[in-house]
Order: sequence, then structure tokens, then C-alpha cells
Amino acid sequence: MIVHSKENVTGVNEMAETDPMTVDERRKYLHKIRLRYWRAEGRKERSRLLDEAQAVTGLHRKSLIRLLNGELGRKRRKRERGKRYGPEVDAAIAVIARSLDYPCAERLQPNLVWMARHLQAHGELLLSETTLELLGKISISSVRRRLPASQRAAQRLAHRVGRPAPTSSVKSFIPMRRIAWEERQPGHLEVDLVHHCGLSSQGQYVHTLQLVDVASGWSECVAVLGRSWLVMQDGFERIRQRLPFAIRELHPDNGSEFLNAHLLRYWKDKVKADVSRSRPFHKNDNRFVEENNFSLVRAYVGYGRLDTVEQTHLLNQLYDKLWLYHNFFQPVLRLQEKRIRSEQTPAKVKRMYAPAIPPLERLIQAGALSPEKQAACLALREQTNPMRLREEIQALVDRLAHLPCAPEGQVEDVRLTLQQPEHSHV
Repeated sequence: MIVHSKENVTGVNEMAETDPMTVDERRKYLHKIRLRYWRAEGRKERSRLLDEAQAVTGLHRKSLIRLLNGELGRKRRKRERGKRYGPEVDAAIAVIARSLDYPCAERLQPNLVWMARHLQAHGELLLSETTLELLGKISISSVRRRLPASQRAAQRLAHRVGRPAPTSSVKSFIPMRRIAWEERQPGHLEVDLVHHCGLSSQGQYVHTLQLVDVASGWSECVAVLGRSWLVMQDGFERIRQRLPFAIRELHPDNGSEFLNAHLLRYWKDKVKADVSRSRPFHKNDNRFVEENNFSLVRAYVGYGRLDTVEQTHLLNQLYDKLWLYHNFFQPVLRLQEKRIRSEQTPAKVKRMYAPAIPPLERLIQAGALSPEKQAACLALREQTNPMRLREEIQALVDRLAHLPCAPEGQVEDVRLTLQQPEHSHV
């Protein structure tokens, strides 16, 4: 056999040597020493063997005597444990998971009770108080067993539709940095642009302008046709009017669609927020919005080409629904703490996450919303049926997939996509 040079065939796994013995390993050792124990002459020799076995296995001396004189084979349970959670709990978890588009067990388990009550208020569930109490006690592992990965992958809406994949002087005045992961004050927004060009970047096509709040996970998406300062300004204005909290910082990459004199002037006069940028070729500086570029854009829209006014309007209708679905209902994990697990180089880091809750709940906990905004958001969520909202999202995704692209040589008028037509005369 040929052994590649990168394979360490002589090295020893240090963790296997230092770990405590497992039950099976202790039984193997006792099988080896058992015959010596039976053949030992006198109590003194047996006592020495017991001392040795006690030091190796860590078992109590009386336990060792009982095992060496009895049966070492592990006995099966005479009676298996009964099921704690019945079919009503399984059915409720299935409905809640479907309404939230099958999130992972870590995101789903902390939100089972309030979502069950919410769906019950909308007529999607009929639960007893006993079932609600069991939903509050069920563990993450039990939820994971009831929602296997194969089932989530087959029925999840976000991944159902997939298509084949196809510095200027202004920058010098904008500082390069990374927004800290432990930022707890909402308003620090990572900014990015997703291209819907398909296999060719020629001509004019639709882009998705996305902003993600680092502290809460709140996401804003707007579709724009092209990336001129005219449509970019209109997209930011849409987001600014809908955003329920103040913008403290905008953090785009180094693209010229963001870092130009026109847009910087708009940010300074209208948004009145700090502007920073990521380092060139360091996508992890915008890690939250980069992750959402797939989970909130590509997973629904795919990788095909979009280049017409009609597609832009329909995509904005889809983003309006996803805005409500993601920010008001979808549980989002956020890193809470990092712990150094060892003094090795490189050190091992254990990441601790806060309980998964929707971005709206995180904004309320941070006190980032005014009483009027908070009341309006909570009222909107109370009157929204997440199951019906999911069906509307699916219908819009299907409609968008069947819309034709622009014929070759046809030029679309970007002014027809603007929310505020007065911008077209600026």
C-alpha cells in the first residue's frame, strides 16, 4: 500500500490515552485479570490484584469483588422505559416545524410553547394544557429525533427551489474594521448586494440589497434593477422607512455601488449614521450578511437570471413576505460567549449560544423599539398566520420561477421600479 506523506501512521492519539475507561474497556480488563484472581494463592495475592484493578478501573473494591466472582456480561433491561411524549406532542411539533419551515432542533425547541399558542389562536392547532406543558419540557435531543434531517431536507421551503449555479479615492476616507460579534446594541448593519445575473453578467439585471443587524439578526431585503446610485438610493430609502429602529452604522464591502460620492452624501444627509467598510478579500468581515445571502435570498430565489421590471416588482413582493416571516417568527441563534477549552496552540474554543428567538423578540429585550413601534409590531404578528404566510411565500416563489426574462436587445426602464418617482428627476 502507498501511504501519502500527509498521513501520520506512527502518531499516537493523546486524547485516547488520557480519557477515562469506558464500561466496555473496564469489562475487557476484568476478563483478563479474572483468571489470575481465581488462581491466586492466598488472600494476600488476591488483595494485591484487587489493588491493581482498583487503580486501573477506578471502581470500588466491593464492586470489583462482585464482578470478578459473578457474571461480567452486561444484562439487558427487563423492562424498557415507556414513551413520555405521545402522538399529540409529535403532531404539534410537526405542525410548528412546518409553519417555521423546519428549523433545526436548537432553534425550534425554545419556541415551541409560544408558537403553539400562536398557531392555536389562528386555528392551526388544538392543544390541551397537558400537551403545552410537555412542549415546554421536551429536550432538544427529543425534538431532533422527531424531526430527522431527511424529513427537513425533503419538505423545507427555503431549499426546495434551486437552480444550477452559474478603490477609489472615496474609500480612503472610510475606516476598515469588523463589527464585533458581541455587539449588543441594535443598529449596526452589515450591507451587501446579491447579483441575479445567471450565467452571464452582461447587460442590466436585478440585484438584492440586504442589510442585517448584527445584534438582533433583523434582516431587510429590497430588489433593485441595476446598481446605479439612483436605484441604490431608492432601495436604501425603502429600508429606512420600514426599519423599526435607528441606524447607527452601515458596514458594506468595498464595491463601488456603495462607496461613491452620491450614496455617501445621501447617507450623510438622510441616514446620519457612521460608515465603515470591510477589508478587501475578507468576506468574514461581513459574516452575518454573507450567511443570509444564501439562507434568505439564494435559498428562495436560486441562481437564475432576473432582468425585467416585472420580476423586480414580484421579487419585492416576496421580500415583503419574507421580512415578516423571518423577523417576526423565525428563531435566530446568536453567539453569547466564547470559552477557551484548553491551553493548546491553537487553543480550542467552545461557543455558547443564547436561546434562539425571533429578531423582534431580541429588539424588544434590548429596548430598541419605541412603545408605538413595539405595539404596532406585536399587533402585526398577532394578526398574522405563519402557516398562511408560508403558503403565500411559496406561491410567490413559484410565480417568480415562471416569469420570462427580457428578450435579447430589450432595455428595461429602471424608473418604473422606483418606489418614489420624484427620485427619477434628481
